[in-house]
Amino acid sequence: MAKWFVIVVMLCMAPGVHAQQQGFSALARIDPEASTLTDTRRGLELRLTLSQGVPYRVFTLDEPARLVLDFREIDWQGVSGAAFARAERATAVRLGQIRPGWSRMVVDLAGPHVLGSAGLEVDRVTGAGNLRVVLGAPDAEAFAARAGTPDLPGWDLPNPEGALVAPERRVPGEGPLFVVLDPGHGGIDPGAQFGGVTEKDLMLQFALELKEVLLRDGRFDVVLTRDADEFVPLERRVALAHQGRADVFLSLHADALSGARARGASVYTLSESASDEASAALAERHNRADILAGVDLSGKDDVVADILIDLARQETQPRAERLAKTVLTTLKAQDLPLLSRPLRHAGFSVLKAPDIPSVLLELGFLSSARDLENLRDPAWRARMAGALRDAMLVWRREDGARAGLVRQ
Repeated sequence: MAKWFVIVVMLCMAPGVHAQQQGFSALARIDPEASTLTDTRRGLELRLTLSQGVPYRVFTLDEPARLVLDFREIDWQGVSGAAFARAERATAVRLGQIRPGWSRMVVDLAGPHVLGSAGLEVDRVTGAGNLRVVLGAPDAEAFAARAGTPDLPGWDLPNPEGALVAPERRVPGEGPLFVVLDPGHGGIDPGAQFGGVTEKDLMLQFALELKEVLLRDGRFDVVLTRDADEFVPLERRVALAHQGRADVFLSLHADALSGARARGASVYTLSESASDEASAALAERHNRADILAGVDLSGKDDVVADILIDLARQETQPRAERLAKTVLTTLKAQDLPLLSRPLRHAGFSVLKAPDIPSVLLELGFLSSARDLENLRDPAWRARMAGALRDAMLVWRREDGARAGLVRQ
């Protein structure tokens, strides 16, 4: 478990302010002219001038190094990341809404500058806030040890509003196969980027096309974790599949590896430890947040929770492994390019639902000219979508036969 450093400050109110007045009529706003991001002698300093104090948290993420600030909530209208990109030790700043009621600021760091301190001063008369975040000298070991999304109650709960409606799960082998398609990244999180192309856009396009292929077949029900360019937290993606009792969860990605010659598709299943360094690096990039497995364990102590999750995975994980192998066999049979070692294992958060066979498909690498050409080719995407449809039908037939033997 990665260590992390986080500071959370709740809204401070002026003495004597009535409780009903705590629900402000307008969101907090940033004064860009009074806010700065500057280099210090050894690190960086971020100062944000807010129209009002708001609850917030600060943490860092690794691979690549970045500083993350979450707020409830800030209106970014009229403010761009370019307004803060004045420090040499910060390569970019991104601003956006991660879901209704939640705002995020991401500062891409030029090096592993360790988070030193963060503090919010709120004027007790006006309610205005001044947030100061200080990062110190670069220290790769210390940065990696502290990086990670903090697990704080209330900050990572799925948003119940606008939840997608998922069909009820049927008896295995009967009725349509309910598939949740998860186009990776989205919104403020672009994923891999290469030559002006972003992973988030390509995967959404492919997911929409794959959905149409599956629905036209008539033997599938399909839900997407996102159907627009929006940020969806990892736990929200898994929660959707779990709450809808999905039969299959398929996460779609296309990475980029600088200086590497990797190309071709690969399929990942869950592992507590990555199968190799490349898998570990990919897992770090995909795991933008840590999540609980998709099962309600409230009221259960840690021992009971671990037992229940382990029991569920003992049945689910072999099914996921067979799904991954069936996908790869089908892609190979249809002459679709594969990575040299296409079956891999990593601790991707989106694979952690213990009761749903889940796989992550890397369709290719944006850093490969051939893969990028394929991913941008509608005819190639149609071939890939058809192969995935065929693979899931084969797996479903074989999985149903095994389920029948178990029931006997």
